[in-house]
Amino acid sequence: MTKTDNFIPYPDEPAIIAIGSSFADRSLPKAQWTHAAHFAACLWLLRCRPDVVAERDMPDMIRAYNVATGGVNSATAGYHETITQASIRAARAALRDAAPDTPLHYVHEALMTGACGHKDWLLAYWTSAALMSSAARIAWVEPDIAPLPY
Repeated sequence: MTKTDNFIPYPDEPAIIAIGSSFADRSLPKAQWTHAAHFAACLWLLRCRPDVVAERDMPDMIRAYNVATGGVNSATAGYHETITQASIRAARAALRDAAPDTPLHYVHEALMTGACGHKDWLLAYWTSAALMSSAARIAWVEPDIAPLPY
């Protein structure tokens, strides 16, 4: 197992639940809102919150979390639509590929020790200019290098 971007695996299912639920209620300390935590929260929402449609609801949840922790959401900072939607697709694929009873921390670890564990994983599909554009931050922008595999 390879650690990527200094990833330290969450030790168990309660750790993933804690990240997801504290993100959802906006009590997660900002310092804990890491690349890995984004995926942990997404996996938790996908599996444990049937009332949430991640593609529809996670954007507003992230925007609200950003504001609650002192951040902003603008054309140059905060919420990023293209990254969020691509990450949801990757998380959904990881859950679909895992056995239904696979603990979330194992699904998460598989994601984080693979390509998605690198903060720049999306640069295999988008140029930096396209991905970091205001247009991609505000709305979905199709990949300009290669299609997403999910």
